[in-house]
Formats: sequence, structure tokens, C-alpha cells
Amino acid sequence: MTAPPSSSALPSIAVLGCGWLGLPLAKSLVQAGYPVVGSTTTPKQLLTLRDAGITPYLLRLGPDFSATDADTLRVMLGGVEVLVLNIPPSKAGPGGYPALLRPVGSAVAAAGVKHVLFVSSTSVYPDEPRPMTEADAVASAEAASDLLRAEGQFTSAQGQWQTTVVRLSGLIGPERPPGRFLAGRQNVPNGDAPVNLIHLQDCIGLLTSIIEQHAWGYTFNASAAQHLRRREFYPAAAQQLGLAAPVFQPDSTGGKTIDSSLVRRTLHYEFAHDDLLAALAYC
Repeated sequence: MTAPPSSSALPSIAVLGCGWLGLPLAKSLVQAGYPVVGSTTTPKQLLTLRDAGITPYLLRLGPDFSATDADTLRVMLGGVEVLVLNIPPSKAGPGGYPALLRPVGSAVAAAGVKHVLFVSSTSVYPDEPRPMTEADAVASAEAASDLLRAEGQFTSAQGQWQTTVVRLSGLIGPERPPGRFLAGRQNVPNGDAPVNLIHLQDCIGLLTSIIEQHAWGYTFNASAAQHLRRREFYPAAAQQLGLAAPVFQPDSTGGKTIDSSLVRRTLHYEFAHDDLLAALAYC
């Protein structure tokens, strides 16, 4: 890890994908004094971004990516030092996630962006009953393979820029209360599998800490420390919302546990919501 920049010269930041996570992250960065530009696919969100102090751009990646979109991306990244790449794999079209992000890599190279913060997912890990560290990612399924290849497009930049990948566990927080995920369902499988979740507040805190500490060149898992069994957590989460609890099958196998010890050791970041049951009050 190299020395962080001085507070008197905060880097300019682009948040590509100002949605459920990207918008509050961008707002938080603006409040911390960073110059921030951000993209949205929704015209009515442009005013929301502008009112938050974010320079807004309308940008759509995917099969309909046009010359106009390429120009927008080029202008958006002009003069930017840090790109937060926060485009979910679900946005990918028939060409897959790597194809979706290929124009971004070209634009990053052309603009001379120095650092990329790639928001990824713990879905790169096989669902096996053991702890998963950052070295355990396996292209065992098409989705995992796509995600790993997309990460590789930015981590193997051969000195053009530095990338840190953050693999987030399941996202919870405002507008994503976990009690709704399985409420009222019957015969739910894998009741003894551990829960791997992270609250929005900790997503923002970790991503900001990486930028602040200049922690580039890493791959990090990001998950709350508490890993209750699904049959313990989801009925409590449903009850908190006044919804019917899910009923799990009596027999069950375990599942993966996301090990986030590396990011804790490296950043010394203190999670606000390691206790998932307590976190329900903040969703």
C-alpha cells in the first residue's frame, strides 16, 4: 500500500452507477469534500444527482451502447483520478458481463484514470460448507466465470491503472430489509447454511476507507462478522417487519462462509453492523 494523498488535494471521483449503493456513496463522498461525477440510466435522476452536488451524466451500457454513450463516458472520466465501478452483473446483456464493461476499460485507459474501485460480489465463490477467502474464487458456474473475467479486465491492466476489487456479500439496508427475502415461504432449503450479508452503511464505509487510505492493488471480501444460520436469521428478520416467517426444511446442508478478515486487518475499519440481528433496526 502506498502513502495516501494529502487531505488538501482530494482526488476527483467518478461513480459509475448511482443506484441503491452508488448514489448514497456519491453523496457521502461529496459531503467529505471530494469532487464527484456520477452516472445514471434514468433521466429523472439527473436532477437528484445535481441537487446532491454530483455532476450528473446519463449513460447506458449494454447492447444499445452508442457513439453518444462513448462520448459521454469519455467526457465523464476526463480528469478523474478514481473510478468507482458499480454496475451490477444483472445489467449484462447477451454478451455477458465482461462485454458490458469493455467500453469502460477502454475509456479508463484513454482518460488516464489512475485507480479503479471495482464493486464485485461474493457469488464468485463455490457454495461449499467452508470459509471462503479471497483466494478461493473459482469459475465453477457461468455467472461466477463472467464475474471473474470482468474483474480480470481491470486487475490485469499492466500498469495503466491500479485496481482494488471489493466482493460484497448480500446487500441489506434501507429499501432492502432482509425480512422480505423469504417471508411466508414454505419448505425453504438450506436452513443450516450461514448468512453472508453486509449493511449499506458498511459498504459505504469500506469503499470510502479504501479511497482515503489509498489501498490499491487488493482484492477484499466484505461481509458482516456474524454468520447466523438461515433458519435462525430469516424468521427473526420477517418478524421484525410483521411478516410471516419462512419455514425451512428439517434436513439441510451447510454453505459457504465469507471470511472478511483481510479487509479488517488491512484497513482497520470497524464495521457498524457486524451484529446482523441488531442491524435489522436499520433496514
